Amino acid sequence: MELELSGKVVLVTGGSDGIGAAVARRLVREGARVALCARNAERLEATASALREAGGEVLTAVADVTQAAQVDAFVDAAGARWGRVDGLVNNAGASAARPFAEVDDAAWEADLQLKLFAAVRTSRRVLPLLRAAGGGSIVNVLALAAKAPGARSAPSSVSRAAGMALTKTLSKELGPEGIRVNAVLPGLIESGQWERRANSTGQPLEALYTQLAKGADIPLGRVGKAEEFADVVAFLLSPRSGYVSGVALNVDGGLSPVV
Repeated sequence: MELELSGKVVLVTGGSDGIGAAVARRLVREGARVALCARNAERLEATASALREAGGEVLTAVADVTQAAQVDAFVDAAGARWGRVDGLVNNAGASAARPFAEVDDAAWEADLQLKLFAAVRTSRRVLPLLRAAGGGSIVNVLALAAKAPGARSAPSSVSRAAGMALTKTLSKELGPEGIRVNAVLPGLIESGQWERRANSTGQPLEALYTQLAKGADIPLGRVGKAEEFADVVAFLLSPRSGYVSGVALNVDGGLSPVV
């Protein structure tokens, strides 16, 4: 299916590896121009180099999305280079399980800054560019815990649930301007973090993925591929999903207990 993304400009935060990089690869294959930001300069440039070798037009910025000035500089650089922005993927954030009693105020603040306020400030900064383009699409990458939080999942599940509320309220507010806002909730997906864990323990990567799928009892019996996740995000960014807004879509092989 032709996604009609050729020539579109899409910003992806957390784009240096894993699902963020997979989204960028998918967009480049569709002919989109992509701006990526991440904190790790080495991984970011490696991803960008591969995208350029594949024929992609790519802009990069080493940026910490918890820092407003760095977010502003990233968004403004994309607008200055291409004169427009058509889409945004808010993808920054990682999770770790900890008992509630061990999570202090500083950890709560850090989690909310990374997973909620980063999306707030990036969306706010890109909004004038989306309006100038006549509309567009924002995709917030959250987590299954946004709908079905488990034990030891705070503060991440709380931040992600707030992200789902942000998605819905923005979809209602911005819809009349032709700006769609959706969320995607990944389950266990192949990514750089699992590769790094396998390397640190000496465990073969495929064995780790098999162990994860079995331990989580994923109905489809396997960990998802980053490319499968990227396909969903690309669809939501594209005009082909022009009547889809305000949804939170699980991409989890059936793992979540809720729809």
